[in-house]
Amino acid sequence: MEKIFDASPSTRASAFYLRYLVFVLEQSILPNLEFDPLDANDREYLVIFDGPLPVATVRYQKSEQNCLNPDRLCVHPDYRNLGLGTALLLEIETRASNENCTTSKLSAEITAQAFYERNSYSVVSAVFEEDGVPCVKMKKDLVSK
Repeated sequence: MEKIFDASPSTRASAFYLRYLVFVLEQSILPNLEFDPLDANDREYLVIFDGPLPVATVRYQKSEQNCLNPDRLCVHPDYRNLGLGTALLLEIETRASNENCTTSKLSAEITAQAFYERNSYSVVSAVFEEDGVPCVKMKKDLVSK
């Protein structure tokens, strides 16, 4: 498997393909809610490929100068439970730590809460609805590099 982490049109298209497959088709989130203004041309994405097929992705962004905000993480249905989601998180957390981020905060769908807890995130909010899906805010302290 190959990882690509950049803002190129082909990487963005691969990330969008996966997000459409998982969030729009599988979870019935409306496309105008899934694809938002944060999907700017300069936004970076980490995508894992199996040959030509994109199989996992996450949008890289910061909510504050020292706070990573992992977003839109998803894995192709045929590639789940192989550790790809954890691999995505670890890579962007390492990059963020190298860029002096000390914290990672995200919104997690309730169905993904256990995944994030296994990756050392803690719930820091009550349940709320985002794009029609029950979610919680989660936080993790990052190790300085």
